[in-house]
Amino acid sequence: MALLARELLAQDSVQATLDEIAASAVKLIDGCDAAGILAVRKGRALTLAACGDMVQECDRLQAELGEGPCFDLAHRKGSERLYRIADMTQPQPAWERFAARARDLGMGSMTGVLLYTDNEDFGALNLYARRPGAFSKDIETAGWLLASHAAVALASARTIDQLEHALEARHAAMGILMERHQLSEDDALSVLRRISQHHNIKLRDVAQRVRTEHTAPS
Repeated sequence: MALLARELLAQDSVQATLDEIAASAVKLIDGCDAAGILAVRKGRALTLAACGDMVQECDRLQAELGEGPCFDLAHRKGSERLYRIADMTQPQPAWERFAARARDLGMGSMTGVLLYTDNEDFGALNLYARRPGAFSKDIETAGWLLASHAAVALASARTIDQLEHALEARHAAMGILMERHQLSEDDALSVLRRISQHHNIKLRDVAQRVRTEHTAPS
């Protein structure tokens, strides 16, 4: 955990920190197939980081339906800071529509931790597994640590504004690559990251360049 904390602190941007948190959750937490960070801003869901294709789909699904555990947890300002769905194949009275469609996405179980910040925006670190019963109380320490780092990274409302603009450019660039080269979301993001690392250019600048070149008149 100490090594992970140093690695997260060594990231050169808030977005890089959030991306590393999501990736670390998948690497470190047994049974975790995907992880993401969801923010709820002015009543709207925003995926700030995702590791695994099902994260974006799950966030879109909850935003579309206006219900779901991650969405509800991020809206909640009470004392409850964690949710756990042990078996998605069992009835979920609080989120019937979401649970039915989440099963179609291949989800078997979910858990998440609320991110507390000093402003009105709330979010959650969410973990997903394809098999039921993947998450027990044993994973909570790692979840709290990762969520704490994410909360620190998101402490500024201005930072969220900047992230939103950067994410819009990144998602647009990923869409362009997916359409041109028939890539998945994860593969498209990997391409952008490789270009960023190879040329030592920030990821948001790479994304903006791809977007600009695509929209430039021929």
